[in-house]
Amino acid sequence: MQLATAIDRTRYNIFEWRYNLSIPMKLVMAIAMAGMTGLLAQVRIFVEWSPVPITAQTLAVLLAGVLLGRRWGGASMAIYAVLGIVGVPWFTGMTSGLGATGGYLIGFILAALFIGHVTDKYIKSRYFFSMIGVMVSASLFLVYVPGVIWLGLWLKAVGGVSIGIIPLITMGVVPFIIGDMVKCVAAALIAKTVTPKKDYSSNNP
Repeated sequence: MQLATAIDRTRYNIFEWRYNLSIPMKLVMAIAMAGMTGLLAQVRIFVEWSPVPITAQTLAVLLAGVLLGRRWGGASMAIYAVLGIVGVPWFTGMTSGLGATGGYLIGFILAALFIGHVTDKYIKSRYFFSMIGVMVSASLFLVYVPGVIWLGLWLKAVGGVSIGIIPLITMGVVPFIIGDMVKCVAAALIAKTVTPKKDYSSNNP
């Protein structure tokens, strides 16, 4: 019991240290997380019927808010999106610029903000099954919804034809569900391991 408490207190101290970092250091950490997202984006599987490939970058998105908190987790995904759009070649396939995946980039920012907010504010959310629920919800509603909306607009702009909701879901959601569920489980395990389960501040002995 004492060992478990000591380990959890160490986790708390690390998180407290992270929050007390200077703005430049927090910015460095956000850029590093953006770089990790870009690195994992290169792990990809092409889908024959969709212009959006399956990638590993969602794992970094799910962990950004957990590791950096709401503001800087969201900032890390904003850095990834903005720099990639303006020319940094760290999108899938070492590409840059806006394309079929623009909506997912918006979703990455929203998901990191949401997961970071819940993880920071609600200690009970840091347990494995709670965290899976948080991350699955973020994937389904905050990543897929803007991703599918943007994909429909992009396909209409490129091909000049409106695509129905079912084909859009087939292209923009179905191929990614199994992989994203696996990434949610992996991210929840990591989050459970690294997050403190008690507030050890002086006001909460």
